[in-house]
Amino acid sequence: MADTATAPPAGTGRPVPVAEATGISKRFGATVALRDARITINPGEAHALVGRNGAGKSTLVSVLTGLQQPDTGLLTFSGEPAPGFGDTDAWRSRVACVYQRSTIITELTVAENLFLGRQSTGALRPIRWKELRQRAGELLGEYGVDIDPTARARDLTVEQRQFVEIARALSFGARFIILDEPTAKLDANGIVRLFGKLRDLQRQGVAFLFISHHLQEVYDLCGTVTVYRDARHVLTAPVADLDHEALVEAMTGESATTVSATPAGTPAADGTARELLAIDGLTLSGAYQDLSLSVRAGEVVGLAGATASGNVRLGETVAGLHRPDAGRITVAGREVRTGSVPAALAAGVGLVPEDRHVQGLVGNRSVAENATLTVTDQLGPFGTVLPSRTRVFAERMIKDLDIKTPSPGTPVSALSGGNQQKVVIARALATDPQVLVTVRPTNGVDVKSKEFLLGRIRRAADDGRAALIISDELDDLKVCDRVVAMFHGRIVAQFTPGWRDEQLVAAMEGIGGTPAESDPAGTLSTADTTDSEAHGR
Repeated sequence: MADTATAPPAGTGRPVPVAEATGISKRFGATVALRDARITINPGEAHALVGRNGAGKSTLVSVLTGLQQPDTGLLTFSGEPAPGFGDTDAWRSRVACVYQRSTIITELTVAENLFLGRQSTGALRPIRWKELRQRAGELLGEYGVDIDPTARARDLTVEQRQFVEIARALSFGARFIILDEPTAKLDANGIVRLFGKLRDLQRQGVAFLFISHHLQEVYDLCGTVTVYRDARHVLTAPVADLDHEALVEAMTGESATTVSATPAGTPAADGTARELLAIDGLTLSGAYQDLSLSVRAGEVVGLAGATASGNVRLGETVAGLHRPDAGRITVAGREVRTGSVPAALAAGVGLVPEDRHVQGLVGNRSVAENATLTVTDQLGPFGTVLPSRTRVFAERMIKDLDIKTPSPGTPVSALSGGNQQKVVIARALATDPQVLVTVRPTNGVDVKSKEFLLGRIRRAADDGRAALIISDELDDLKVCDRVVAMFHGRIVAQFTPGWRDEQLVAAMEGIGGTPAESDPAGTLSTADTTDSEAHGR
């Protein structure tokens, strides 16, 4: 650790920070990742760290967890200098990180994951399985986590895996935990339970650094927020002292702008535009039942729902990832063979999948290769792929999507999250699809990237395509001409522009009313299932 001199004593009446970084700078070649950055986390505090992609958040986390050495600066834990670089056990006893991408090994049990590398009390001693399971049960019980230690991790929900990761982090003795986008794959109820658990741990003196692109969660959970921009610390302030506009302005350096809740009128509004997507009586066991839906040219339709609603599986079915038990899908008047990705692509369906890391990108391949995966048959004669054609095609897409990359040949893994997502959308649009299916398209991207991506989906519809936005994020759905709410595999309501947040959330959570009849024509409005006096916010 560079410049790890003894920390100055805390001032009178000031709590000794559980973690404090001052003057942290880090360069990677010519790139300045952090410049004189700082942050202070107090015991029992829920402290948010926000900023656009590329602001320096990830580099700061790597410094706070001992994965990177800063070039300059001072880092202390509870008033003591940070451990030496590479002293893994010492770092684990001071700080832990629960990442957006789970580090749980799915084929092992909960107990094995909790004590991975610590199964026995000595290197040459056998593992006492009964004792290991008992220790795991005691650890989970200590933090109020109701999970069977003998359960296979693959059988746990995303929420349960996160609780196991938190319990494992605390088992090393750390009282400071970094949470990197912990709610990205949770539904509304899961978020409520996670926040309840975090508040319980706060009362036990555990401090959290909470990193999220969902700014409302900062207001719901945290007492303090730190903003980074362009590798620098911009401000630290009580959350209560900053309204949403001020927080966004600090993140972007510009006056805050928001996506309009009422999109511009489209030809689909009067029902005369051509029907591009027709879903008729679709059923997939365990996901959704007897669903019918229509989307017309020029229309963006939101498919809102929590994790168990079936909305994601429905969108994936349209894209050929699942074969339904019953029903049919028609694109531009032609029935599509279901359960076949090539058939869906040939019919004119483009997909932006839910998880860009697992489903959307080949991390060690270039931006150009990733962006052109769906059109390789157009890049050379007789099944060949010509690098020159790939580069030209990719350069056009990079310009169209404003992808920030040094070159088309740059590995896609080197890009920020927002630019990676642009590559995924570029690939979906490369085939000039009739129907664009997007699943949580702004997941894990910053405010400005979110605005750009939603605007690009809106533009695709304005160019005569049909678009589906499948999400539980209200901001994603505000660009839609209609929003269809799903609950437990059925459509329960539809909303036209002007819906109120509480109405849509209630429908997504199955609160009030009975399941609405499927409405292929898209004529069902808010008034059919909710208060007819809905208005804009």
